[in-house]
Amino acid sequence: MLVSLAEEMDTSVSTLLGETVQEECLNEGNLKNISEKLEVINLQLAKRSEMKIRTIRYLLILVCAIIAVVFIAFAAMNGEYLTWDFNNPELAIAGTLLHGFEFLFVRLAPFIFISSVIGIVLTYRKR
Repeated sequence: MLVSLAEEMDTSVSTLLGETVQEECLNEGNLKNISEKLEVINLQLAKRSEMKIRTIRYLLILVCAIIAVVFIAFAAMNGEYLTWDFNNPELAIAGTLLHGFEFLFVRLAPFIFISSVIGIVLTYRKR
C-alpha cells in the first residue's frame, strides 16, 4: 500500500515513513529494514481493519437485541395504553406518543432487523 502511495506521490517509501535515506545509500540492509517496517505497518492496518469490522458487528448485534426487546415489551403491554382515560391531558399525550412510536416501530423495525442480520452475516465472511 505504501509502495503504491509512494509511486503516486513521486517519492520514496522511506520518505513516507519519515526517514531521509539517500537513494545511493540503499543497500540490502536498508531495504530489509524498510521491508520490516512495512510489514509492521501492514499488520497494524490489518488489526485496525479487523477491529472496525468487529465493532460494526457488535453494534449490529446490539441493534437486533434492542429491536427484539422492544417487540417483546410491546407484546407484553398488549396495547394497554389504549384503555387509558384520554380525557386526562397527560395520559392523552403519553398515549398518543406511545401509539405513534409503536406505529412507526412496528413498520420500520423489521427492515432494520433484516438489514442488521445481513450486515452481521457479511462481517463474518472470510476475506
